Amino acid sequence: MSRIAVIAILLNLVALPATAQSHQPYAGLQSRAIKALSDDQLRDLKAGRGMGLALAAELNGYPGPMHVLELAERIDLTAEQRARVQDLFATMKAEAIVLGDKLIAQESELDRQFATRSITPASLSAATAAIAATQGALRETHLKYHLVTVAILSQEQVGRYSELRGYSAGGQHHPPGGHQRRSH
Repeated sequence: MSRIAVIAILLNLVALPATAQSHQPYAGLQSRAIKALSDDQLRDLKAGRGMGLALAAELNGYPGPMHVLELAERIDLTAEQRARVQDLFATMKAEAIVLGDKLIAQESELDRQFATRSITPASLSAATAAIAATQGALRETHLKYHLVTVAILSQEQVGRYSELRGYSAGGQHHPPGGHQRRSH
């Protein structure tokens, strides 16, 4: 057998596992408690984390309360600002946890209906509409607290925040709503 033929056979053998994997993208997911949600997603929903739901705000100059608190020292939050943002964060998290728990329950019910083969077109429509409404409410929760947070900050703080997060050079992007810092 020629060297080229041996190399070709070996290359094909090496590629077989990758080919098999590409045809089985969901292999292993059938053991999930809720098929549509990963363990990370379940943890994030139960903890009220944002999961990227507020990127439209975050990346357009509307900081969220959690990251503002993480950068409090570096953006020179006043004691009053810190207290207000802490309150916002606690309220946002509480709302998000309730909605996350609701979404988990709804996804679990949809999964159960498929698993028991009791799903009908009507129950599918009702379940997916309810899930969509909860997902929308959860996203709105995270977005609205970005909107409220930016109103507490000065434009300079928003600029510094954006710079520290790597979103803009020199804090050039200033969204509407930020307050001018006043000296007392």
